[in-house]
Amino acid sequence: MKSPAIVVSDGLREVLLHACCAPCSSAIVEWLLAHDIKPVIFYYNPNIFPLEEYNIRKEESKRHAEHLGITWIDGDYAHEDWLQGVCGLEREPERGRRCERCFTLRLTKAALKARELGLQFFATTLASSRWKSLEQIERAGRQAEVQIGGVTFWAQNWRKGGLQERRNQLLREFRFYNQQYCGCEFSCIKEGTQLVHQ
Repeated sequence: MKSPAIVVSDGLREVLLHACCAPCSSAIVEWLLAHDIKPVIFYYNPNIFPLEEYNIRKEESKRHAEHLGITWIDGDYAHEDWLQGVCGLEREPERGRRCERCFTLRLTKAALKARELGLQFFATTLASSRWKSLEQIERAGRQAEVQIGGVTFWAQNWRKGGLQERRNQLLREFRFYNQQYCGCEFSCIKEGTQLVHQ
């Protein structure tokens, strides 16, 4: 029986799931599989800095997908392109314009990958984080949907239906690396701990 908090469109049997990290995707993937929806994990997170941090998160995401036997796709590390995409917004506050631009860049790439794979639906684990604006994520997904065409953004609030609690359980069970920041070096500016490019 589907949770009343999760709304599934007719015909949704497979989805490209943009995953920001293994902890955030774990409960979502478990729920999808339990409800006969096949996820294809797309790891595209050029915002993450430094490269070492990116690789740790990438390997954890890949490890989780391999454990479950589901398709995992590496979207490549294009940090310089991402920096150009958010240029001028470096000092925006969290949940400001930089975050929405970041979501749009990443979800546009996810929409394009979904279309390339012949998948009608794409979604993102970003909507599982209580630190992110669901409104920004939905706007970014809808913009990507329109820009790419032929795909549908599944704008689901993944904080509901007990998934947040299950995420924390799975984090412990899989002993996932659990990062303490979103990955963007500019998110640290307000604490005076901005990361420096090498």
